[in-house]
Amino acid sequence: MITQQQLEQRLLAACNCLRGPVDPVDYKAYIFPLLFLKRISDYWDWEYHRALEAFGGDEDLARLDDNYRFVLPEADLDKGLPGCHWENVRDLHENVGAGLQTILQRIELANSDTLAGIFGDVQWANKDRLPEHTLLNVIEEFSTLDLSPDNAPGDILGAAYEYLLKYFADTSGKKAGEFFTPRSVVRLLTLILDPKEGESANDPACGSAGMLVEMANVVREHGGDARTLKLSGQEVQLTTAAIARMNLFLHDIEDFRIRRGDTLRDPKLLTADGQLERFDMVIANPPFSLTPWGHETWANDPYGRSQYGVPPATYGDMAFVEHMVATMKPETGRVAVVMPQGVLFRGGAEKAIRKRLLEAAIVEAVIGLPPNLFYNTGLPACILVFRALARAAGERGVLFVDGSRRFVKRGSRNEMNRTDVDAIADTVRKRTTAGGVDDIFSATASLAEIEANGWNLSVGRYVRAEAPDQDDIDAAVASFLNARDATRRAEQALEDRLRAAGLVE
Repeated sequence: MITQQQLEQRLLAACNCLRGPVDPVDYKAYIFPLLFLKRISDYWDWEYHRALEAFGGDEDLARLDDNYRFVLPEADLDKGLPGCHWENVRDLHENVGAGLQTILQRIELANSDTLAGIFGDVQWANKDRLPEHTLLNVIEEFSTLDLSPDNAPGDILGAAYEYLLKYFADTSGKKAGEFFTPRSVVRLLTLILDPKEGESANDPACGSAGMLVEMANVVREHGGDARTLKLSGQEVQLTTAAIARMNLFLHDIEDFRIRRGDTLRDPKLLTADGQLERFDMVIANPPFSLTPWGHETWANDPYGRSQYGVPPATYGDMAFVEHMVATMKPETGRVAVVMPQGVLFRGGAEKAIRKRLLEAAIVEAVIGLPPNLFYNTGLPACILVFRALARAAGERGVLFVDGSRRFVKRGSRNEMNRTDVDAIADTVRKRTTAGGVDDIFSATASLAEIEANGWNLSVGRYVRAEAPDQDDIDAAVASFLNARDATRRAEQALEDRLRAAGLVE
């Protein structure tokens, strides 16, 4: 059996075959489909030998489609169509990309209920973007791998997939934020929600589905059956949505739904009568301060998501919050979402929304995170936790947790280790307010106290890690960085309009 380290090294070797002609930002679009194809082909071989043994060597019975997780169509000589096993891929010597494209399309069509669109939209036949000799080298590198369940169990293969996701994120810089959330943040959100057997979970900005995978991991760790979870997600990017589905399959998670589309403009997870589905848990790291996001239609949103107000056109953050709150179940629902800290203190429409959310008594906790955790921004972020019955048992107040000190430097970015994550999660779950324990400071604030602070939810206003009169530095820095980013976006928009008008080159 291959070790995780050995598998990671071999996968990196496949990536290195792309070095030169392919931009590292695009590696994932090529590597993941080939990895998935090799896995399902080796899995088919493993199932074939088991079926052959079960049917006493009867080849016809062993080849029945019912014996296989996925169907791999055989060659159709009359139509000139190749077979779809990995060995058929290796047999391609001319126009390799075009032949591979045909194989992938045939597999998707033969498994339309489960694999439609899973290989993404890469133009494999485009030799300018992917030279044929490069593609052949990558294929041969994968050919040295045995990805059958006996040699590469789901936990090892899934962990290697996660390793690749991080590797691609590290090489993609800020663009990584479109598909990758640091795993420490994913685990923290999941532990806060505390998933149980049989519950439903949704990620409306699911990226590569890391949060849905971690839901299953946590249930398994607690001795539960992860197969009972009902996992759903929506992702706007086609390639990323395909990566999400492959990620779940490679972690041996098969009962899930990933829908492609813009969650704010066109939510896809609806009931039979066209209403938003509701879930026990809603979890996400949506794009920070998205613009444009659909502001023009929010006031008359047909799904009733604007009941707390209409966010500003320049920041879509609170629109994601409103969507997530609207999709949690009225009894068991809970939400954990990563947000830029600007949502805690910005005025105008966002202040009005904060006020209404607080008055609705569904705000459970606000957690300040360390700076520079994410690939797409250096802005300090926070986690907002909502619960459908947050204070039904009595006025407990909102829990504020300062986790900003729990990190270690890793190159140009900060990271939280497992101890950091567990300590913050325990503080939230147990509503610990002792303060100063393990460098985690926390406090609760009543609605009256928050109102007296102008509905400002900045952690530093309620949690005093040093001295009572300490300035709220995190909020000040976040405010400055938000203003700077808004200025840059406005300058870029102006430049784009001038260029479109031919006034600048």
